Amino acid sequence: MTGMGTMVNAGAILSGALLGLILRKGLPEKWQETIMHAIGLSVAVIGIQMALKTNNVIIVILSLVVGSVLGEMFDIDRALNRFGAWVGGKLSKDKGAANAAALIGQGFVATSLIYCVGAMAIVGSIQEGLTGDASTLYAKAILDGITAIIFAANMGVGVALSAISVALYQGTLTLLASSMESVMSPPLLAELTATGGILIIAIGLNMLKLVHVRIANMLPAIVAAGVFTKIFALFD
Repeated sequence: MTGMGTMVNAGAILSGALLGLILRKGLPEKWQETIMHAIGLSVAVIGIQMALKTNNVIIVILSLVVGSVLGEMFDIDRALNRFGAWVGGKLSKDKGAANAAALIGQGFVATSLIYCVGAMAIVGSIQEGLTGDASTLYAKAILDGITAIIFAANMGVGVALSAISVALYQGTLTLLASSMESVMSPPLLAELTATGGILIIAIGLNMLKLVHVRIANMLPAIVAAGVFTKIFALFD
């Protein structure tokens, strides 16, 4: 069944997040803070590994600059956070807890980016759409499900909402797989992965509270990376 890989992936995230929420109740606040720091450092390392996949750092830089300009123009970050906060407000038992709603929104945005920006999500979805082989997405489901436990135990119910983002994103890629096969070359995938890695590093820095990066406003950089890779290829 086409799309089964994405369904399993989204289900694993949801299940992991629910388990994390249960475990969260037994964790002292001090422990949660330390674990969050550990997760932030780990996420940053994952982002660095992805960023080093680039074959042309100029493409990554140009993509981030142009993507950031476009993102700020449309203020994607504000829209996503408002959506997350709105959902958080619906889920929060204390209707006056604006901070709780905001935290749910932050968890939703951060984990949605982590689960969607990466080679496994792209390659796995296209692979399933073209051949019906969902093995890559099944492997991703295991990884995402495990990390969802940790994320939810520290970031709350917003992590569970990222299952929706994964379902929509990977499901769309699977449906469009036949039209994307001809353009998804190894060089293109490398630059998409590297640019996405920079965004993952930013998520880690935000989790460590070292800076506040409007990560969602950099999302157009992913598309820009594909465009610039194709342009640079014309001059090779």
